[in-house]
Amino acid sequence: MTELVELYRDLHRHPELAGSEERTAGVLARELTDLGFTVRSGIGGHGVVAAFDNGAGPSVGLRAELDALPLTERTGLPYAAEGSAMHACGHDLHLAAVVGAARELVAARAEWQGRLLVFGQPAEETLEGALAMVTDGVHDVFGAPDALLAQHAVPGPVGRVGHSPGQITAPCAELAITVHGRGGHAAVPHLAVDPVVLAAHVVVRLQTVVSRETNPADPVVVTVGSVHAGEAANVIPDRVELGVSVRAASDGALARALTSIERVCRAEATASGAPVEPEVVTVCSAPATVNDRQLALAVRAAHLAALGPNLVGWTPPVAAAEDFGHLAAVKGGTVPLCYWTLGVGEQGTNHAPDFAPAPEALTAGVRALVLAAEATFASRR
Repeated sequence: MTELVELYRDLHRHPELAGSEERTAGVLARELTDLGFTVRSGIGGHGVVAAFDNGAGPSVGLRAELDALPLTERTGLPYAAEGSAMHACGHDLHLAAVVGAARELVAARAEWQGRLLVFGQPAEETLEGALAMVTDGVHDVFGAPDALLAQHAVPGPVGRVGHSPGQITAPCAELAITVHGRGGHAAVPHLAVDPVVLAAHVVVRLQTVVSRETNPADPVVVTVGSVHAGEAANVIPDRVELGVSVRAASDGALARALTSIERVCRAEATASGAPVEPEVVTVCSAPATVNDRQLALAVRAAHLAALGPNLVGWTPPVAAAEDFGHLAAVKGGTVPLCYWTLGVGEQGTNHAPDFAPAPEALTAGVRALVLAAEATFASRR
């Protein structure tokens, strides 16, 4: 386990943003090659897929993500990343845990039969990587898996796993919205059309899409995560760019929210006398992650038997987004999924600069994956 901890710290110390995960992908490929996997890299960007054949039987895939977030780390850890990227969502832990699980499953190969697949997925944070891998033919390399497994770090008691027999993450879309004005001198605002004021009205008004247009029983979350306007205090700019995240409990609620957001943007632009219509562009989107009920219950039973009821619970659907569902797409249908949460301690929360999983969470993550893989091999025979 000492080697695995060092691998985790190395991954944490060297984060790479979505689309730039070359080193991280290389580390995963090296580790799996050393274990005897056949490895293919460069799929859908820096994606990796690897296979270990162990006789006749089902094909079971383990997924881990490669990318980090554009944050400056403030954990105080001795192996903290420097610069403006950070593993603030646990992808380094996921990756190290998958390597640890692969080591244990290879060592215990007398206890299972079939093909073990590992997917190193790029660009999860931008919801682009899984679809890019599928489009690039990832399931043609070693054949489609019979089941896919993944876990995700969350704040909570270390090692506690949470299951859902159905939907567990939300459908999501990310928008790039540009509102236009007419630039000018700050001293003569009446000669300009100020897009900053327009954008401010849009930001506030978008919250009414949630509070006044959405059924509380079918909730929506709208977040304006970035606002970019101007370069100087004495210059009225000619445009403002907004980055907006929209997630919902259902596909229908998401579609209605997106329609409302575009309507709000256009109406506020008209009210402000904007010279150009706003641009509302869907940058990326992802479906809900929906667990296969039979598979999820089989994995939960294995976790419950080995970990006990204090470390195994239920997780209701959350508003977090995930593109794991794209990876399930195969010719003629979808692959059964099982995705669960893994408690990693209470220091910080996902996407925060102080997020730091407890060291013992790595051991827990390895065990959860091994138990799930063994149960899936057994249940798919």
